Amino acid sequence: MNDVNSFPQALTIAGTDSGGGAGIMADMKTMQECGVFSTAVVVAVTAQNTIGVQNFQAISPKLISEQFASLNDDFKIKACKTGMLADAEHVEVVYDNLKKYDFGPFVLDPVMIAKGGSQLLSDEGIDAIKNKLIKLATLVTPNMPEAERLIGSKIESQSGMLVAAKKIQDLGAKNVLIKGGHGDSEMVRDVVLLENGESFKMSSKRVHTIRTHGTGDTISSAIVSRLALGDDMKSAILYGKDFVEAAIKNTIQVGHGHGPLNHWAYNAEGAFDEI
Repeated sequence: MNDVNSFPQALTIAGTDSGGGAGIMADMKTMQECGVFSTAVVVAVTAQNTIGVQNFQAISPKLISEQFASLNDDFKIKACKTGMLADAEHVEVVYDNLKKYDFGPFVLDPVMIAKGGSQLLSDEGIDAIKNKLIKLATLVTPNMPEAERLIGSKIESQSGMLVAAKKIQDLGAKNVLIKGGHGDSEMVRDVVLLENGESFKMSSKRVHTIRTHGTGDTISSAIVSRLALGDDMKSAILYGKDFVEAAIKNTIQVGHGHGPLNHWAYNAEGAFDEI
């Protein structure tokens, strides 16, 4: 494997997390564990820990575009993803650059609404994702509140999740994964709708822990990594589910609040039991 750029490479386009549990930090840890080289376009910088976000600063659109151009000039990126994109202006900048450069399959993690229900992106930013960015997505991975916001109505059941996935697909995304981690039922149920019309469900027993910070970033990054390695979409999604489940089950004790996942767990399950 001595050819230039022969090693699989992936890209995360998101904000940082100074606490290391989510955002670009979680993405790059996950990609490393999945066996791909990770690159990044930083959209925003946060002052953040397990207790909360204290401040953030969005990067200038010019510097964001320069990061895209720099990566395109030197790397051979096989798959990419987005996370937190700050505001409508920055969603537009990312959209323009993803149209300009070919970075392979694009996974859109629409970071719009937090687990507790608080809105993380302005209404204008959400509209930019819904009306523009989603049309470029090979896969979109909303949680339940984000899926409800995208379709404009409540999702009341698992069959309703599949109906919602079809509506999201109609917005332009080729494949849809609606994550069912919200709520307090004993089983977590996700629904997937693929481009070819195939649908399937993924279920796992809920792990009762507060250490789930960065779950959405992690599963989308694991999926992107497998796409960069050449997996088909279904295989990549199933791998992502297994990866994040191991990262939640094999907890690590970090921080005083909503702690991070164990990004090493999938490749060393059980190795952290005594820590």
